[in-house]
Amino acid sequence: MNSNLYDFLSTRRSIKPDKLSGPGPTADELTRILTVGTRVPDHKKLNPWRFLVFEGEARARAGEIFAEACAKEDTMTPSPARLDMERGRFLRAPLVIVVVSSVKPVKTPEWEQVLSAGAACFNTCLAANALGFGTCWITEWIAYSPMVKQGLGLAAHEKIAGIVYIGRASEKPDERERPNLRGGCHVLASVRLA
Repeated sequence: MNSNLYDFLSTRRSIKPDKLSGPGPTADELTRILTVGTRVPDHKKLNPWRFLVFEGEARARAGEIFAEACAKEDTMTPSPARLDMERGRFLRAPLVIVVVSSVKPVKTPEWEQVLSAGAACFNTCLAANALGFGTCWITEWIAYSPMVKQGLGLAAHEKIAGIVYIGRASEKPDERERPNLRGGCHVLASVRLA
C-alpha cells in the first residue's frame, strides 16, 4: 500500500479561484502538470481533449471575450460592475487551463470520450496538487456560452469540460462534509446478481 498517496488523495481539497495567488507554475512545472493530465483512460488512444493555457496577459484578453459575451448574451443588461467582474474572471489565479472535450467521430462511444476529458481535468488538478499548488476545477456560465466558445477558438463539436484554476493557496480551506459510506448512505448499495 502507498500510504503517502492514499493520505494525499484522502485530504486534497479544491481552493476557490479567488483564494489562489502567485507564483504560478514554471514552464517546467506546467509541462509536468499537463503530461500527468493526459495519463487518463482513453479507449483507442484518441486524445479526445485538448488544453488551452492562459497565463499573463492572455488571462485579461480572455476576460474581454467574457465581458463581450455577457453583454450580448445575458437576458438583462449587465451592470458595469458585472462586466468588470467578467473581465477579471481569469485574473483570479496566476494560471488557468481550459480543458476542451473534443469528441472524435469514431466507433468509440461519445460518452467514453467525454469521461476521458473529465478525467483529464481531474488528473490535471491532482498533478498540480502534487507539486504543491492549489486548484479549482469548475465550469461557470462561460463554459456554455456560444460566444465564448467561438472566441476561444473551439470547433462546433467541442465543449469545455472544465476550467482548472491553479495557484498558491492563500489560506487553508475548511473541510467540507463528505458522503457517509458507513451509515446506510444511499451512495453505497450492495448488488447481488443470481
